[in-house]
Amino acid sequence: MGDPGNQEIEVIHSWSAPRSVSTGLLYSFAQRDDFEVLDEPLYANFLRVTGVERPYREELLSKMESDGNKVVKEIIFGPGGKKYRFCKHMAKQYVPGLTKDLMKKGKHFILIRNPLDVLPSFDKVMPSSLMELGLADLVSIYSELCDLGKPPPIIDAADLQQDPEAILRGLCEDLGISFQPSMLKWDAGPKSIDGIWAPWWYQSVHKSTCFKPGRKYPAPFHFSLYDLLEQSLPLYNILRRHVKQRASLLKSTLPIPDLPVPENEKLLAWVGDEIVPRESAKVSVFDSVVQGGDSVWEGLRIYNGKIFKLEEHLDRMFDSAKALAFNNVPTREEIKEAIFTTLNRNGMFDNTHIRLSLTRGKKVTSGMSPAFNLYGCTLIVLAEWKPPVYDNTKGITLVTATTRRNSPNNLDSKIHHNNLLNNILAKIEGNNANADDAIMLDKDGYVSETNATNIFLVKKGHVLTPHADYCLPGITRATVMDLVVKEKFPLVERRISLSEFHTADEVWTTGTMGELSPVVKIDGRPVGDGQVGPVTRHLQNAYKKLTEESGVPIPTSDSS
Repeated sequence: MGDPGNQEIEVIHSWSAPRSVSTGLLYSFAQRDDFEVLDEPLYANFLRVTGVERPYREELLSKMESDGNKVVKEIIFGPGGKKYRFCKHMAKQYVPGLTKDLMKKGKHFILIRNPLDVLPSFDKVMPSSLMELGLADLVSIYSELCDLGKPPPIIDAADLQQDPEAILRGLCEDLGISFQPSMLKWDAGPKSIDGIWAPWWYQSVHKSTCFKPGRKYPAPFHFSLYDLLEQSLPLYNILRRHVKQRASLLKSTLPIPDLPVPENEKLLAWVGDEIVPRESAKVSVFDSVVQGGDSVWEGLRIYNGKIFKLEEHLDRMFDSAKALAFNNVPTREEIKEAIFTTLNRNGMFDNTHIRLSLTRGKKVTSGMSPAFNLYGCTLIVLAEWKPPVYDNTKGITLVTATTRRNSPNNLDSKIHHNNLLNNILAKIEGNNANADDAIMLDKDGYVSETNATNIFLVKKGHVLTPHADYCLPGITRATVMDLVVKEKFPLVERRISLSEFHTADEVWTTGTMGELSPVVKIDGRPVGDGQVGPVTRHLQNAYKKLTEESGVPIPTSDSS
């Protein structure tokens, strides 16, 4: 047999920022019978290369090997007496000049902690900085390992403290090693494995014997660190999104949902005055759309490099904003440029839907009054790959909701606002009845529209649609009304009762997202013979031809 102290060893690399419970994790792995551990073996190399000051700098450089590549070859990957070696690394210690073997060999995982908790603790020993935290380095390490085909598991210190056994079991599983219960406890006090810097940094962990949850209510944050928090928190959140194992008290019970169109997992949206990735596409908690649904919106559809009815939608958006007395509204050209830029950045020139929103904007303090809105409006351009939302070949089913459409006495539906609770309540009724949508009546019991679309019927060759008194006068509705006249069908706009829809020969709905959608059943009653009717088919074809021929071309880099 070979020398047990001279056998090849498998290395487990832990990468973290300071004050992230990393020493507790070092102690945890040190309790195993198959592991030896190293406390920041690259620390001396970091001090030598960067020149940063530490109270123990000279002592550390005199007692630790400071040639980083020598450390990697002879210490980190050198022979050992156990099956595994655990190396605790600070991400900032991964400095230029180190051999790529450090990343290519062994198994890696990343430990993160919220900067809200790290910064006050770190600042007790020495001044904080983005470089000292090393979160940017941590993101870089994650990216490099992914590029090498070795995406590392990521665990969060808060989860580890909340449910250490579950998180450690999950980590061990990800690393391909067995979990040992001994990892859950250690003796208090200094350890022989501690680095020279332990007296400056390890006072708290030396008092511990296990992972324990943090305080239920944290101490007030030091707002002198606020700017650094703003810089570091986005980096933490980038990594936090990739955490797989969560403590049972913190994780959602819901599975990660599948997207209706998987290609939309990665898209770019316009928010305010910039393009941002999907997960960063957020508005302020002080924004009026959050505080009161105080926003207007439009739906736009893209066909073969053109935006259908763009000018009409912008007209309505500006009318809605004026009716709501918005101030500091972007110009038409500014909104167009935001739309065109978003589409170009995403490469979306067909089969695309845009949710265009204009909020009253951010407030200086929370509250109802528009007098608090002193920043100007917030523009949102959300473009998605999205086919028509309804089955326009076989048709859809409707039920009648008990929720009534808003009266102009209360809130005029001609204002295309984001406060859609009235419609959502009706949609809930439709969902509960397993219908595609729900018909909404006005205060007198006449049909107004559905929760999402305008509605038409055909009776004995005549096309009828309700007055737009209680419903939105839709752009697609107006387009189809023009097509009805153009295609020589008699058109009538009047009050229509629900029974007239029950007994109609044909029914369809209209909307930007659904186009012209046949209705084959209402409240359990077949519409006509329960099939898509000839007038509906005729107008669908006419609408399709119109979308192919008209629209505002999207300028591109090739055309500019």
